[in-house]
Amino acid sequence: MKNIILLVLIALIPYSCFSQESPKKDKEQHEMKPSKNEDGEWDLTVIDTQFDYFLSAVAKPISQYTESYLKTKNTFLVNEWNSYYNSGRYRNIIESGIDYDPQENYGIKFEYKLYQVFVYVNWKYKLRLNGLSGSDAIR
Repeated sequence: MKNIILLVLIALIPYSCFSQESPKKDKEQHEMKPSKNEDGEWDLTVIDTQFDYFLSAVAKPISQYTESYLKTKNTFLVNEWNSYYNSGRYRNIIESGIDYDPQENYGIKFEYKLYQVFVYVNWKYKLRLNGLSGSDAIR
């Protein structure tokens, strides 16, 4: 009887080694989408503990930019970001696409924060994005 139980346990060991989660479907897309906060303003949430430090200590102040400049830069950078995401380049850094409509009026605070996300990725991970201005690219 002990031998039968031992054989059953040995036979079940390979099954316990298989992953229990079902793999993600390739067609499943993850996108960061802008959302409005309680005040009705567009907001972007960045889940990275160093990003707040970066905004307060490293990033240029919002007064250094105009909204039209940031919108132009963000349009180009979002396209570059999404092309990297869709091609699978930099998978360890770019984990989602960005849903950004250049026709939408997001406001300067949102445009600034989105632009600083690209500058932050350059600063932290050394990922060169062609749309960054020269002074922001070398930070």
